[in-house]
Amino acid sequence: MTLSTGLITLALATASLATPVSRASAGYVKASGQGFTLDGETYTVFGSNSYWVGLTELSTTDMDTTFANIASTGGTTVRTWGFNEVTAPSGDYYQLWNGSTATINYGPTGLENFDNVVASAKAHDIHLIVTLTNNWADYGGMDVYVNQIIGQGQPHDYFYTNPEVIAAYKNYVNAFVSRYVNEPTIFGWELANEPRCTGTTPATSGTCTTETITTWIETMSAYIKTIDSNHLVGLGDEGWFNDPNSTDYSYSGSQGIDFNANLAIETIDFGTFHLYPFSWGETASPITWGAEWIENHRISQATYNKPVLMEEFGVLSAQNQTATYLNWYTTVLDSGLSGVLIWQAGSNLTNGPSPNDGYAIYPDTPTYYMEQAFSSLIKARNAVTGL
Repeated sequence: MTLSTGLITLALATASLATPVSRASAGYVKASGQGFTLDGETYTVFGSNSYWVGLTELSTTDMDTTFANIASTGGTTVRTWGFNEVTAPSGDYYQLWNGSTATINYGPTGLENFDNVVASAKAHDIHLIVTLTNNWADYGGMDVYVNQIIGQGQPHDYFYTNPEVIAAYKNYVNAFVSRYVNEPTIFGWELANEPRCTGTTPATSGTCTTETITTWIETMSAYIKTIDSNHLVGLGDEGWFNDPNSTDYSYSGSQGIDFNANLAIETIDFGTFHLYPFSWGETASPITWGAEWIENHRISQATYNKPVLMEEFGVLSAQNQTATYLNWYTTVLDSGLSGVLIWQAGSNLTNGPSPNDGYAIYPDTPTYYMEQAFSSLIKARNAVTGL
């Protein structure tokens, strides 16, 4: 199965119009209105998520394979995890907890390993969006802070309000961000992956609201700006709206996220949203629902005059994946949304395939070719529109 030859022909015809990313740039990606620039030229965010590239004990050879595969799609940007919380040393990790005390791992299985990730990305002209903690239990995340400092099984949302937890998170952020202040390969920092009032731990305080998390975002994004004035700051959220009259939980504010209020924060440089209609129960017309979700975030992009990225999206192969992705990529292209990152990149590595949760896109597959086509189309569009 291949992507339609008409789309590929159009992509190749327009590729020459796109403004290329500067090679070995010494500058930093900047937000400019609804788009991004690098060294004064348009920079298009297109690429993939590879959360695992710094966390699965990869050799530098396998890191290079990962980034080369993404670069071959026309990717400019990769989103990855800059966290792993553990209570016993194991594999690659960044923070080791002993009771309420966390020790940052600066060694070869910690930040020195992330140095290798940065070096490999740089060698392939890729910029990194680095997420600094997780709402979910995978690789530690927020609940480890809460469990270790306050007590096992305490409310998840205490992560956003407890002073000791906030201080511990700031300590980690300071160590990680400070290390790369002068590294232009870093595109920007994200405060968390998919923050919500609820997490893997079922307990909540019952008092977490959109204001709770918005206040935390204001605090933490401003804090990062005091450490690092070179790089952009985003949230890393799923993009939930806050309309209390809506019966759709994605729009009702029930998850503790108010996309528009958060995008309006002065120290948030770009917005993010995710798109998983089947996981979210939007199964009646997932393609159409997803297209509307993209368009509604594009409206927010225009309203607040800040770039907005669809930084995660996915359906499984059995869920009409090719037609769905074709529709959503086209919607991104036609709507004027700033950029897009697929969940997730796949590579064939030394010891076998990279981690696959059912969404991984490996080379020489229909969606991989689709990425190649749309990277050219979106770059060409941005070169004309200035996005």
